[in-house]
Amino acid sequence: MIAHYVAMTRPIQWLKNLMLFFPPFLAGHVLQSDLLMQGLVPFASFCLLSSAGYIFNDLFDREQDRRHPRKQLRPIAAGHISIPAAGILAAGLLISALAWANSSHPELRPFLLGYIVITLCYSLWLKDIPVVDLFCISSGFLIRLQAGGTLFQIPISPWLFLSVLLLSMFLSTGKRFAELKALGEGAGRHRASLAGYPPGFLNGTLYLTAGTVLVTYTMYVVQRPKLIYSVPLCLFGLLRYILRVNSGKSGDPTEALLKDWMLLLTGLSWVVLVFWSIYR
Repeated sequence: MIAHYVAMTRPIQWLKNLMLFFPPFLAGHVLQSDLLMQGLVPFASFCLLSSAGYIFNDLFDREQDRRHPRKQLRPIAAGHISIPAAGILAAGLLISALAWANSSHPELRPFLLGYIVITLCYSLWLKDIPVVDLFCISSGFLIRLQAGGTLFQIPISPWLFLSVLLLSMFLSTGKRFAELKALGEGAGRHRASLAGYPPGFLNGTLYLTAGTVLVTYTMYVVQRPKLIYSVPLCLFGLLRYILRVNSGKSGDPTEALLKDWMLLLTGLSWVVLVFWSIYR
């Protein structure tokens, strides 16, 4: 039973909340002695908040999930956890996250509230609207980035903002495209927005956003010449992800990173190269 509750919170997705630490990492501040302690509560708050969002989404989508070959195994869809129990847990996580962060970092209140409002609107309505669903998924990454900049008092450069925006649009498009390929003609019955995308739209958007990510990231590192050698890694990662989703594999960003050894190696190499370039 405990395993079902843990699975429902999707702790593997907490990796996305590391975006909070991107501003100090790229600004050369991540080795400051008090930085991790300063970011611990906000990171935990976003983890609790994102888990609450996943539970609410599973509650609202339980009927559609039961018709999905993989999502039907989720605890709520499979009937392992009752609807009231899931609702109570989600509400508890939500309240705990907001109270915890508000008591120690009130400056993050707008980001946390914005995140949960967008998440709930997405789960209830916006996920069924083509293109809007992509922007909703992307907004989560941007909120984390801006929250990290505010928390650590580091300005977010326009090129970094655009890079994260377009990268998150690229990943959300890949996730939708992979779902469309996996579900085939029944895609619209599982997710209404998939029925609204004409043939070739998502694949074309995938290539469009990949190209713009490469351009904006290159412009970001041109202003910081030490990072110029990370551009080939960016290009390889984009092409590897495109190959993955076109091959019929999952487009979920976290799953793709952890289950594709080339993407994982590329990501780790990027971290090492950036760290060496900035902190040596």
